[in-house]
Parts: sequence; C-alpha cells; structure tokens
Amino acid sequence: MDFHLQYLSFFVIHTDGEESATSSGKRFKHYQTLDADTYEDSEIQKFLDDEFKRIVKRKVERNPNSAGAPTKIGRFMVEPGYELGSNQNYNLFQRLRDADSKERFIGIADELVRIYMDTSAVRGGAFVVALSKLNTYFDEPFLFLLKCDFEPKIARISDERNLISQVEMAISARSIKSIQYPHMPEEGMLEQWELKIHQASHARYFEDFLKYVSYEKPLPEVMGEQVVEMVHQYIADKWQEDESTERREEENAVEVWAASEKRDLQEWWPQEQVEVAAAALVEQKPDLPFAFKLDGVTVRGLLADFGASIHFAKHNGRYVVVIEGDAFQFDKGMSPVELLQPQDLEQIMPLIGSGKPSESADGEEAAAQPAGHDDEVPW
Repeated sequence: MDFHLQYLSFFVIHTDGEESATSSGKRFKHYQTLDADTYEDSEIQKFLDDEFKRIVKRKVERNPNSAGAPTKIGRFMVEPGYELGSNQNYNLFQRLRDADSKERFIGIADELVRIYMDTSAVRGGAFVVALSKLNTYFDEPFLFLLKCDFEPKIARISDERNLISQVEMAISARSIKSIQYPHMPEEGMLEQWELKIHQASHARYFEDFLKYVSYEKPLPEVMGEQVVEMVHQYIADKWQEDESTERREEENAVEVWAASEKRDLQEWWPQEQVEVAAAALVEQKPDLPFAFKLDGVTVRGLLADFGASIHFAKHNGRYVVVIEGDAFQFDKGMSPVELLQPQDLEQIMPLIGSGKPSESADGEEAAAQPAGHDDEVPW
C-alpha cells in the first residue's frame, strides 16, 4: 500500500493520577505538526508507516462474535430524513479531511483532542492525528486517530557506569488504539458512513469519545433476535386468530426464556423444525458458533454441526449428547482415557440413567472370571 502523508499532528497527554484523573488533572500539549516533506525526514515515519498499513488491512466483522471485540465498525448516527452533515462527529472528521493548510489542520486537530480530553477514561500518552492518501486507489485522504498509552517501567541501556536509565514517556506500537475514517470494506471501496475503530483494551476510549457513532450488535445477539422472531412466527401460525389464555401463556413463556441469560432445553420443537431454523441461520453465516453445557461439561462447535455430527437425545430419563467424528485429539493434561478401547454404543445405552458405572466391553464375561485373574495394567 502506497500511503502519502499530508499532515500529522503529535500531541502528548498528561494526567495526574492515571486511574482517576479529574478534569483539572488532565492536560495536553501540542508537540509538532508535520507536512509531507518534514514527515519524510522524521523518526516518527519509521514508527507509523507500517502502522497505517496495519490499520487499513486489519480484519473486522460487521457483527463481531462478542460485544468486547477489539475491532469494530462504527456508523454515524443521524435522525430519520437527515444526511451525514447533521452528525457532529462526521463534521469534525470531514473538516480535518478538507483542511487545505497546515495551520488549519493544527487548529481542528487541537479542537478534536480537547473533545477527547473530556472522555472518562483518558490516560497519559501520545495522541496522533494524521491525514494520509492511499495513492493506490483514492485521491481523497484517510483520517487516522492514534492513541498510544505510556508504557510503565521502561528502561534503556545507558552506559558502563549507570547500566540503565529510566525512560519517562515511552510509547509502543504494540498498544496503539486507532480510528480509521472512512472505512474500506474492500480494497478500492470506501464507505463514507462508517469508520473502523480498534481498541484492544477493557476501557472503551474511543466509544466514549465518539458520542454520535453506533456499532453493530454482536453476532450472538443478532442471531438470538432472529430465533425469537422465528418462535413468535411459529406461535402466530399455530394459533392464527385464537387469542386464548393458552396462547398468552405460551407467548409469556417465550419472553421469559428469551430474557434469561442461562436457559434450559425447552423441548418445544421436533428435530426437523429445529434443523430447518438452524439451516436458515447457517445460510447467513456458515461458521456460526454453537455452544452448550450438559451438567458440568461444555461443548463448543458450529451450529452447522447440529444434526450432522452433534445429536441430542433422551434415554432412561436422562439427556444424551452424541458427538460423532473420525478421530479424537487430546491436548494438555494427559489422562488414562487416551488409552481406551471404546465400547460399542449399544453397550453404553443401558447404563444411561441406571446409576451403574461403566463396565468392560463384555461385562458378563468379566464378572465370571476367577478371583485370581490378573486385571492390572502391564507396567
């Protein structure tokens, strides 16, 4: 990727008491603003050139697998009927992208950092506002906002006498948090309504800063809403115009089930209906994760595996999960189970729900063996 930097403003943020700094305990200083010529001869070019490429290339899911995903797509919020120009965050970003002089860029970047300083979780570090064109595809620039927290307890080799000296304000590319605007969903394509945010931290620095940006719901929440919609449609088809007490009770049961964080197996639908509903979700996302817990055992797989290699059943009043496959694989924590010669499934079934421990492959013959039989392992 061939980036050509136009302007870059470098600020340093200081806080008094990093964990709980008050508004009066936070301050920042503008160190320098570089244009294309001065950037080429600067040390920060070596520090940031690869970072710009890494930010643009960083993969992001529109609907991440969890709410805490470090990289997200944000979308500028507007009232119905209004255009992008009505969004305050967009306007500030666009003014920076339209800056036609170094002085104007400094002034708007200073305004942006002041807004950032009002967020709740600001810590000391470097804040970089950069405008750079990707000559390979576009004539309009990308805006990059980078925050590097200060690294604690950093030392460098000094001299033979002192050995090491402390570095008071060390930053590292490893911990950079970033905003890229506009978002490039595919190479050569820009989405003016969207930005890409990366913050590998529990503190939601940039989400707090961008008050007029929304983020897509995590995938489990989106799929959960679709499942609840399927159940409501099932009830509507089942009861038609009937507004009986039984229908209201069934609808209430659905609401209670959907609102619960830990849910039991409901046993409402037959196998075929569940497979049809699961297939509709898998069609949207083939690698949709699927996880459940049976008593104390957790199983993780793909929803596409249900009915194919993962099967639910009941036997002797107990729930049973059958997972089929070609080979077992064990990782850490070696155990004698790895030495097992598996029994046939038919031999296991009578034990389920009986309360009896598993016996050898031929239980009756084992019981008939003489007392002196050597049943120990060969070591």
